[in-house]
Amino acid sequence: MNSHSFGEGSPRSFHAYPRGDFDLESGDLKKTRKPKNSSPDPFKMLKAFGNHIHYFARMHPIVVFFISLTFGLTILIILSIYESRFRFTINQRSDYSDLGGYPFPDLRNLVVVAGHSVYTSESCGKVDKEDSWFLEPYQKHSGQAATFLMHIKEGVEIAARDDKTLLLFSGGETRKGAGPRSEAQSYWSVAESKGWFGKQEDLRSRALTEEHARDSFENLLFSVCRFRELTGTYPHNITVVSYDFKEERFANLHRMALGFPETRFFYHGTPASPTSKEAALKGEALVRAQFKDNPYSCSGSLHQKKLKRDPFHRSIPYPKGCPELELLFSYCGPVTYPGSLPWNI
Repeated sequence: MNSHSFGEGSPRSFHAYPRGDFDLESGDLKKTRKPKNSSPDPFKMLKAFGNHIHYFARMHPIVVFFISLTFGLTILIILSIYESRFRFTINQRSDYSDLGGYPFPDLRNLVVVAGHSVYTSESCGKVDKEDSWFLEPYQKHSGQAATFLMHIKEGVEIAARDDKTLLLFSGGETRKGAGPRSEAQSYWSVAESKGWFGKQEDLRSRALTEEHARDSFENLLFSVCRFRELTGTYPHNITVVSYDFKEERFANLHRMALGFPETRFFYHGTPASPTSKEAALKGEALVRAQFKDNPYSCSGSLHQKKLKRDPFHRSIPYPKGCPELELLFSYCGPVTYPGSLPWNI
């Protein structure tokens, strides 16, 4: 008996029913439906999401109310901050527009000489004598006045080497017994009386004062703000002049508190007087430990020290002249300020 193949290619092969969907009742052949594209419809997804929110709101009205209230208050606070900052900037620009802009718009770098005492002598001929300066008990050492002069002269010489540098002597009216005289003005007057500005009128015009700082952190922060007042921008490079044993405090603790780039920060330290060095190192270790715990000197013993160094209750004008730092000025925490700053943008 022969076996026959009824495969696909055999002439005897047949299809009992046509391919496709066949309707037995009507005898009609229906085309096979192709599967539809299964990509999600964004409008339907949004509608479904809205329905979920609506359902949640009906089930938990109080929760939704507080969420909406919190969101609205957050938006209002953000808008008010930016509105006040914008208005202040506009007002400041209009104030200076009549004067032809900022007095030093071309300066790019900042040299800060941190003040340590107030000159009280009526004569400028005794600047190297300790009795010509108002000294705290811990400062009463032979050779102390000479260290102040080294700071002043060092700052002038650094600024003289770069005609794009602003020199600021920083320090407020910190001693009640010295009267309403600032450390900054004392240093500037000494430089003037010694003729260290030389015959360069340009150098003398670039040597100014910041007269509100009450501690080393404010020496740096307030000077940066003062630079903004005078130039309309922030310094590209910063150089600080003070004692060599304070380098760790300025170059690391204070610089990091400001978030200023390490590659653009420089420090020039001069030695303490030989008779005061041992005591100075011990005192510095204590102060440095306090700044590590309280980098913005806004509480505790560091804050109390600042209050004592403001015997005449001078109002601090900052951050009026540097509105971009408003949030930094109001920040008080044990860790570095987390917000953005002009030199990091």
